[in-house]
Amino acid sequence: MLSVESAYRPMAAWTIAALLAVMMLVNFLDKVVIGLIAVPMMQELQLSPTQFGLVAGALHWLFSISAVVGGFIANRKPTRMLLLGMGLFWALIQLPMLIATSLWAIVACRVLLGIGEGPASPVATHALYKWFPDNKRSLPVALLHSGSAMGLLVAGLLIPWISTHYGWRTNFAVLSLVGLIWCLIWYRFGREGQMDRVSVNAAQPDADHIPYRRLLMDPTVLGNYVGHFAANWSLALTLTWVPAYLEKGLGMASLSAGRLFGVFVLVTTPLSLIMAWWSQRLLRRGLPSRVARGIFVSLCLILSGLLAAALVLPELSVVERMACLTLSGGLALVMYSIGPAMLAEVVPSGQRGSILAIGNACGSLAGLAAPVVTGYLVQGATGINGEGYAHGFVVCGAILVIAGLSGLYIMNPQRSRARLQRELPVVTVRAQACS
Repeated sequence: MLSVESAYRPMAAWTIAALLAVMMLVNFLDKVVIGLIAVPMMQELQLSPTQFGLVAGALHWLFSISAVVGGFIANRKPTRMLLLGMGLFWALIQLPMLIATSLWAIVACRVLLGIGEGPASPVATHALYKWFPDNKRSLPVALLHSGSAMGLLVAGLLIPWISTHYGWRTNFAVLSLVGLIWCLIWYRFGREGQMDRVSVNAAQPDADHIPYRRLLMDPTVLGNYVGHFAANWSLALTLTWVPAYLEKGLGMASLSAGRLFGVFVLVTTPLSLIMAWWSQRLLRRGLPSRVARGIFVSLCLILSGLLAAALVLPELSVVERMACLTLSGGLALVMYSIGPAMLAEVVPSGQRGSILAIGNACGSLAGLAAPVVTGYLVQGATGINGEGYAHGFVVCGAILVIAGLSGLYIMNPQRSRARLQRELPVVTVRAQACS
């Protein structure tokens, strides 16, 4: 029988975490490349802004659906091969972009890429949890999502340089090559973790199946999904509108705005890692999960929301605004590391992939809505000015505060797990009676 000590191998586990963080970096590069080649691409292909918007949004058309489907597959299949298959698909689907000239051919490539990348985050998180015990899961997941933030920095430095010197299409060849290199490394060093077998051998509820209607109605699961939606709203708003806010809203030069946005990413990433480490430390020191995870992440969301809403104050200096933006963004990102750890604590391991994927799909809805809503508010404020952006930040802040207050009230992983454990014998008896 496996024990936690024998199943947890720190060096191997952190190697897997690092490889998956690089995978998320590649994943993010694939997503943002279109935005960074917008000008030369539109000029060469003579695309109107509306047509380019169609291309940019195509990635998300089937993203949520594929995330959920991939999560259910991850419940039954080894994540090592699933991740390898997804990585190969991402790399190969970039190649048609080297020769595509029609609008709909490009749209088709982006839709297919979205289908392949939809399950990336939940499947990678599910794979990571097979290597780490419950009280050590927040920090590695924070590292996983820091790969996306680092992808933003790499993209900002690399993609414009490649476009300038070698043409915008060359970026897709580079992304394909990088993806294939990751696949080779993953094929050589990627392995399936054994931590889930500890729960099964110990006859814990992880060996059982709970009806999804009960899991999806659990207060901790629902609170987690609401928090994920709010955090993704903040992230989507940041990626879409903060650079323009710095340049148009605060009157900065384009180069200065780009540098400040780089500083923003460099600060928010370690901040989210530190907060995830702090939560994990509280848990290991004996604090109940409701406090170390539920209350902790809820307070982070509330504080993030208040800082975002504070940007509406007209008397703030540029330095104070950057501090609010940076701290708000970093605190919201904590949800991406602590939230999945709460779900993994409550949900049987055999259903973890699908529950994580459904949460990811809920969050992606915010990714679709936040840029549009903020754009409407900016346009409604008679043009591109600070007032319109401030209204968008207030909406974002309200969503974060509401999610945080809801989490304080309903997220209690220990209570949820105990309640679901009590229901397991009833489920088993009913199943036996039906058979």
